[in-house]
Amino acid sequence: MKDVLVIVNPASGAGRTGRGWPGIAARLRAAGLEFDAVMTSRPGEATRLARGAVYAGRPIVVAAGGDGTVNEVVNGFFEDDGPISGPTRLGILPAGTGGDFRRTLGLPRDPEAAAAVLRAGRSRRLDAGRLRCTGPAGSAVLRHFVNIADAGIGGEVVARVNRSRRDGGAGGLLRRLPSGELTFLFASLLTLVTWRNRPMRVVVDDEAQELIAQQVVVANGQYFGGGMRVAPLAQPDDGLLDVVIAGDLNWWDNLRALGRIRRGTHLDVPGRKIAFTRARRVEVSSPEPVRVDADGEQPGSLPAVFEIVPGALEVICP
Repeated sequence: MKDVLVIVNPASGAGRTGRGWPGIAARLRAAGLEFDAVMTSRPGEATRLARGAVYAGRPIVVAAGGDGTVNEVVNGFFEDDGPISGPTRLGILPAGTGGDFRRTLGLPRDPEAAAAVLRAGRSRRLDAGRLRCTGPAGSAVLRHFVNIADAGIGGEVVARVNRSRRDGGAGGLLRRLPSGELTFLFASLLTLVTWRNRPMRVVVDDEAQELIAQQVVVANGQYFGGGMRVAPLAQPDDGLLDVVIAGDLNWWDNLRALGRIRRGTHLDVPGRKIAFTRARRVEVSSPEPVRVDADGEQPGSLPAVFEIVPGALEVICP
């Protein structure tokens, strides 16, 4: 058994990861990385495989795929609401649609460069987020995340992107786009056509407010939506969640904000409808149905509680 286990999601990147894996694996081995690899076959399997590897004491478990794959593997490092103790470190081989968490960490997409990072073995102890929300059948859901979770329009955009993997029509168009950035941009524009801002109650470390909001973003990393730098000040090891609340934005507000959010300058605009704070715990509820997403996965809907888990993971990165 080799020290490194790579968990590959062949469905990530609209199936490009699976089709390209033989070539990627060959390039990793040519760059000197020795590893075992296992392919997932269904949603949730990466969590089971990662948890087994963590309990077995594998030194390094690598998520090969997009942010959703990273999220599934990360959840394998936890049991119930806490991290599993042990020596296992998380590695990331970016190969999916969004690839947003890698941007915060400065991880390369090129397989040879990624192999060099994994072989060097430098790591940082990072925080994770803990999400409790309502599942599709009304059950309580517990999920951990490492990048960004949000409630509101972001959940609808993620739902559209995820549907594009199997649907025709507009979904088929999204599936054919050449990059994750374009996929999320077009999905966002399509969602804005029908989206209506929702009444929400937001409690940030016991300070409550009620407002009409487009979304509430709870961030450990800086980027989401295929390169949108929504939380430009976020540090994944500071023991805090960055909270960005987009209020009652209209079409014109959104068009003006798109470029600023991509550059990460939207927090500097006077009189903005976008508020920023930091917290250890955030509660969000609404009298209307509102989806929640975490690292591009959709565990359920509001009401939800987001909490920080300081120093939960040791992650290999430059």
